[in-house]
Amino acid sequence: MKIAFTTSDNVHINAHFGSAKKIDIYEVDQTRYDFVETLRFDGNLNEDGNEDKLLPKIEALHDCTIVYVSTIGGSAAARLIKQKITPIKAQSEQQEIADVLTKLVQTLNGNPPPWLRKALLQRSPVDELDQLDDTKEEVTV
Repeated sequence: MKIAFTTSDNVHINAHFGSAKKIDIYEVDQTRYDFVETLRFDGNLNEDGNEDKLLPKIEALHDCTIVYVSTIGGSAAARLIKQKITPIKAQSEQQEIADVLTKLVQTLNGNPPPWLRKALLQRSPVDELDQLDDTKEEVTV
């Protein structure tokens, strides 16, 4: 599964979702985690209530299961949840991405808490198959 982190330094979870200029993406499974990419966002990202700046971020995170943030507004959190992306607030802006990833790998090997099981189920391949069934196919004869 893909996990995202709002960050200003690629080490800590220290950026507000709406004003984050960078979001780091990692692939995580039961054995390890791997860095995938850093998404970069430009333009006016001030915390000003401008909802338009959220759409590019939410679209860019379409295949992520979880996004860790230092802070997030209610509207942005609701929009992420609607897209089946679980926003999680970091314990502090000093919390390190590597620590969260290490703990997440350990948790996946044990008995994940209900919120994590729910997030994983929302992103299961069965869900993706259901979405494929909803698309219309064009048949050429």
